[in-house]
Amino acid sequence: MTRGATANSRQPNGASSIYLGKDGRWHGRVTVGVKDDGKPDRRHVSRKTRAEVTKVVRELERQRDKGSVRKAGQSWTLETWLTHWVENIAAPNVSENTIDGYRVAVNHHLIPGLGAHRLEKLEPEHLERFYKKMQETGSAAGTAHQTHRTIRAALNEAVRRGHLTRNPARIAKAPRLEEDEVEPYSVEEVQRLLAEAGKHRNASRWVIALALGLRQGEVLGMQWTDIDFELGVIRVRRGRLRPRYQHGCGDRCGRKPGFCPQKINIRRETKNVKSRAGQRPIGAPDELMDLLRRHKEKQDRERKVARDLWVEKGYVFTSPTGEPLNPNTDFHKWKDLLKAAGVRDARLHDARHTAATVLLILGVSDAVVDAIMGWEPGKSARMRRRYQHLTSRVLKDTADKIGGLLWATESIHESEDVGSGPGRSPVPAELTLYVARLGERRVPFLHREHASQVVAQWSQDWPGHKAEVEQWDRWRWEREGSGGTRGVRDAMPERIVVFHARAAFLPNGEREVTGLPEAWSVPTWEFEPDAYTDRQAAWRTVCRPGAAKQVEAHVRGTVRKAVDAAFVEACAQAVDRVLNPGKYGDTDDW
Repeated sequence: MTRGATANSRQPNGASSIYLGKDGRWHGRVTVGVKDDGKPDRRHVSRKTRAEVTKVVRELERQRDKGSVRKAGQSWTLETWLTHWVENIAAPNVSENTIDGYRVAVNHHLIPGLGAHRLEKLEPEHLERFYKKMQETGSAAGTAHQTHRTIRAALNEAVRRGHLTRNPARIAKAPRLEEDEVEPYSVEEVQRLLAEAGKHRNASRWVIALALGLRQGEVLGMQWTDIDFELGVIRVRRGRLRPRYQHGCGDRCGRKPGFCPQKINIRRETKNVKSRAGQRPIGAPDELMDLLRRHKEKQDRERKVARDLWVEKGYVFTSPTGEPLNPNTDFHKWKDLLKAAGVRDARLHDARHTAATVLLILGVSDAVVDAIMGWEPGKSARMRRRYQHLTSRVLKDTADKIGGLLWATESIHESEDVGSGPGRSPVPAELTLYVARLGERRVPFLHREHASQVVAQWSQDWPGHKAEVEQWDRWRWEREGSGGTRGVRDAMPERIVVFHARAAFLPNGEREVTGLPEAWSVPTWEFEPDAYTDRQAAWRTVCRPGAAKQVEAHVRGTVRKAVDAAFVEACAQAVDRVLNPGKYGDTDDW
């Protein structure tokens, strides 16, 4: 194999060669295949001694014979490969939430910590030391574990494409992740939560979570077309995505995009559920369907109150102006509900564990549990182990069945008083409310004089319309009123005027002529939402779906000059938005 001085020592074409170079180092060349352009792929190695270079040449020959030689081409570092993988390979093929997690792991952890390594030189020990350092510097075990899963996925793709012969992340020991045992809520705690939820807006949102175990995104992405009141069925089709904002003020406010007063959401609101098992029909109890019917009636009243501010998108659970609920806001509402109900703190996702455990208590078959929870057949057994917990009630029921079978005694069952115990929903304390009935609208007050004053003033503003004071108890208002106890006013509203302005713009940027007034005013005796009666001016632009593809500008406030000035700025953005929809994240099908 050594290149000699005579012609007879010449090696045949394609054979490996080892020789001493003029630089005093030993060199080896091995033909391992053919390049994309048809030329031989001949690899070069260099070492100080002949023994060292011979060892490397022999290893290359073995890899060639096994077909595991790294592909020729770009010499990747971990930084260049991860950057290419996350933006060009992963981003087009995974969901928005998944790519967000990948980008955090790559840009905030992997590249700063390991990015300088040559891809083929990365060893499992490098990864293990890196995970340990992450945790020593304050990262949670879950963060280190997510980072490990990310680099494993990235290097799997490098192996598949021939840039690596093995994946060191598959060999490295992943950070130990100890999951806290979830303690689902007891039936009594669920009853307390449901009793408290009935006093708040969007009460049925929590009933669905606790009774059916739907994920947060599945509940917030639900639309009225997904509910069949005749059959009593809820169909899960989509999930709500977390918003991502950019400035709508031209970055003049100096805040982060999410806190910009004119922020614009550049991410779609929902996505289809990711698996066939996730797209599922669920039978809902009659009590829940009744709650949803009442919720729909309350939403209709909110739509009338919000007037031009209402954006009709068909969602079941919305803000007071029809927009889908923000997952972050929804999370904080859950925490407030736990405090108000006097129930121990827990994650919102623990409601799903609770629902799965209730199905276990009821003895529902595994196939039905999988269908309700949306678990794929191949993963259902593992998911049941994770979500269905052997609570004290499950263990007691099992012990009772064993005792009844072996000792044939009924004493255990007779001594258990199922109907008693702490946590039963108490009857609300009696409280008299004074309801001002203003036409078809009812507004509750704590004091009769306030209700009487509103009725008298409203009758002057709207002569010929029925107005009177009704006396209700708290029990009746919480079940038949519109807003629960939060809707009860303990003071008189100020007699101020709210000024409005509205304009719609067509795809060519021209203002639409509707024949309706572009400016008007409404007294607060009309009981608009409080959020829109305490600001000098507030404006926004809204895309209206449909064939016309319009963008509308809306302004309202308590100072006419401020409203007029804001209207000019809102119209300017509306024209820019209708002419440049991509700039604002508006898709072609809006």
